[in-house]
Order: sequence, then structure tokens, then C-alpha cells
Amino acid sequence: MAFEFTDTNFQETAIDKQGVAVVDFWAEWCGPCRMIGPIIEELANDYNGKVTVGKLNVDHNPQVSMKYGVRSIPTILILKDGEVVDKQVGVTTKQALENKINAHLS
Repeated sequence: MAFEFTDTNFQETAIDKQGVAVVDFWAEWCGPCRMIGPIIEELANDYNGKVTVGKLNVDHNPQVSMKYGVRSIPTILILKDGEVVDKQVGVTTKQALENKINAHLS
């Protein structure tokens, strides 16, 4: 199951944590977000123990969304050791996200 990022836990679970984190910025009313949701869940299972894969609801957590300039959703940020190393705006394939994640797993 995908991790739930929030304004409260984002610093410790994505910024201060070493390794790779994948953050899906989404909202319940967003059709494209619902399309990519199952892919995020699959990635969370596939990378369990290697990558923190999770979702951040922009309606409930506006601080992180504003900090990273998220204006369109879905937006997926890939962080490595607390720094944004890649970004995907809009719907994409599981393979494309895997390629982005794998590029930073070394």
C-alpha cells in the first residue's frame, strides 16, 4: 500500500530520509489522478523496502504542494536524499515511472 505523505510528516519521511522517495500529488476529484493511482499502488508493492512510494492529497496538505510549486495534478516528484531529482506532470505509464525510479537507485 502506498505511503500517505502529509504536511506534518513530509520533512522526516521524504526530505530528511536517505534514499529515493516517490511522491504522487493528487486529489480525489481529479480524474487523471484516479487513473494513475493503481500504478502508484503497484510501484509501492514492487519497490517495498527499497523506495518510499506514496501519495500526498493536495487538498488536505497545501503547504508541501506550495513549497514544490505543484500547480497541476497529478504531479509526481522523485526525491533522492531529500532533493528533487525528477518530475512527472500528468498521466504516464508504469514503465516510464520505473525507468525514472531505477535511474536513481544506485
